[in-house]
Amino acid sequence: MPDLKHGDDAAAVNSLRSAVMRLSRRLKHQRVDESLSPTEMSVLGTLSNCGSATPGELARKEHVQPPSMTRIVALLEAKGLVRLKPHPEDRRQKVVTQTEQAVVMLEESRRKRNAFLATLVEGLDEDEWAKLRAAAPVLEKLAHR
Repeated sequence: MPDLKHGDDAAAVNSLRSAVMRLSRRLKHQRVDESLSPTEMSVLGTLSNCGSATPGELARKEHVQPPSMTRIVALLEAKGLVRLKPHPEDRRQKVVTQTEQAVVMLEESRRKRNAFLATLVEGLDEDEWAKLRAAAPVLEKLAHR
């Protein structure tokens, strides 16, 4: 088990945190639509991955309170990026789905961010690139915990 309070393990955690935060900030500047907040983009990404969800499910997946998600969904609906439909089994609830406009915007955004990362990766040597490829699934696992 790593010792996350002292020594090399603590230094590695600190370095990882710093690098992930810095890279995240740089990626946030690669947005296609500047009118959307990072949280709104994240909700659209979640809908892209899961298809559709209730606001409560989205709140849990995004780690926000349900009233906050209700506001975010309302903003996205006003921008034409999501639709609300009655829940098929529980008429008290709504189901949120993304619109075609959201699909296109997300594809453009992903393309732009991937191109940005590809440019950064071009500066790596083969060994660094191999290590990064191997680390990608581990980072993905951490991101979804």
